[in-house]
This record gives sequence, C-alpha cells and structure tokens, in this order.
Amino acid sequence: MQVRSMAEYFASGETPEVLFWVGCAGSFDQRAQKITKAFATILERTGVSFAILGKEEACTGDPARRAGNEFLFQMMAYNNIQVLNNYGIKKIVTTCPHCFNIFKNEYPELGGQYDVVHHATFLQQLIDEGRIRMKEGGAFKGKRITYHDSCYLGRANNIYEAPRAVLELLDAELVEMKRCRSKGLCCGAGGAQMFKEEEKGATRVNFERGREAVETGASVIAANCPFCMTMLTDGVKEAGKEESVQVLDIAEIIAAGMA
Repeated sequence: MQVRSMAEYFASGETPEVLFWVGCAGSFDQRAQKITKAFATILERTGVSFAILGKEEACTGDPARRAGNEFLFQMMAYNNIQVLNNYGIKKIVTTCPHCFNIFKNEYPELGGQYDVVHHATFLQQLIDEGRIRMKEGGAFKGKRITYHDSCYLGRANNIYEAPRAVLELLDAELVEMKRCRSKGLCCGAGGAQMFKEEEKGATRVNFERGREAVETGASVIAANCPFCMTMLTDGVKEAGKEESVQVLDIAEIIAAGMA
C-alpha cells in the first residue's frame, strides 16, 4: 500500500484530513497489522486524505503511565506532542482505544490539544455520510456476531453505540453477552497487564471472557482494540472453538464487506 507520511505531505505544502495514529500494536504485532491494513484500505476507498507519522511515531506512553512510571510517560508524551505540534496536527484517528484515551484525556494537560477520534466512531461517521456502502449479502450475511466492549472505549469514554451502529450495517444478527456495555468484562490486558506476568488465581480473565463470548453462539466476535483481539483469540482457543469462532476487528469486518 502507498500510504503517505506526514513529512511527505508537509514537504509538498499539503494538509491531510486526518492523521492515522497506527500505535505500537498496529505497527509491530502481526495480527494487529491486519487491522491497520483494513482501516487504511477503508480510508483510501472512501476518499479520506490521511497520513501516518511512520518512523516519527513513538509509543504514546500509556503502558508506562499505567504501570506507574510517570517520568517515562511524560518524557514520551512531550516528544510526541512536539512532533504533532510541529506538523500542526488537528485531528487524529486511531484503531487503539488506549492511544485514543490518552490523547483525548491525558495529553491536553501537557499541551497536546487535538480532536481525537476512535476508528469505531470514525467508521460510523463515514457510514452516516454515505461514504461506506456494503455489498448485498456479503460475507457476514445471516451470521451471529457478538461485540466485546473494550474498557477504554466503553467505560472510560462512554462510547457504546458507534461500534454497534457500524455492525448493524451488516446482514447479520447482533447478540449481546450477558456482561456488556457499562457492565462489560475486561479482556484482562488493560492497565499494562498485557506486559506483565499474571498473578495466581483460579482462571484467567480472558478465558472467562472467551467463554462468555462463545456461549452466545456467535461465529464472529467483534473487537475494537488490538489488546482485546489478542486476549479474546486466546480465550476462544482455550474454549476449543478456534475452528468455528473468528475474532475480528470492526474495521476488518467492514473492509471485507464494502461494495
């Protein structure tokens, strides 16, 4: 894919509509790279002019702050803010709720003021504007889909309707888990838990969540977060359902069915 960097836009005196913040998972995790490609494909096909920072993008510092290393977080945040402000970035869209949350709620106090949108909301906006149209029938016609609310999109930022509205575009049956919306169960990876050894207990959080998802009878579990993606995939494997249940990001689902 030919994706232009912010530096290339800047050199030609142009300004893109949005900066697509790819994030660490979207850049380096093999599974999450597919989400990045799917979302970039949607942006291209809907005519949204967007740029990435490429090699100038660094981690937002979210895991450092969640793990208690405030000094490291502030160092990383100030570096990012300097890069973003130098380019005069106004609008950021990201496929990671952790990046979304920290840009939206925690960067402003350090001087980083941006219009930050999670890709679930951005996809809903594109649908509302009529820029996304789906093929008749499509790959998900008649399938049961359950949606997992990620903590940083749901409880932390109260975004519950946008991802569901996106999934309602499909010819599919949307079924809810018992614990959903503000009562949704964490996948087990937030708060920097993704990067540390687990503590002793009777089971893993993601095994519990995987079972809840499988019990809905859905053949597709829709996620909006690369961390949730990893945890739910492991949960489905543990339930012995990896052959019959797919874990997909909402961007992958939409990209697969676009007309």
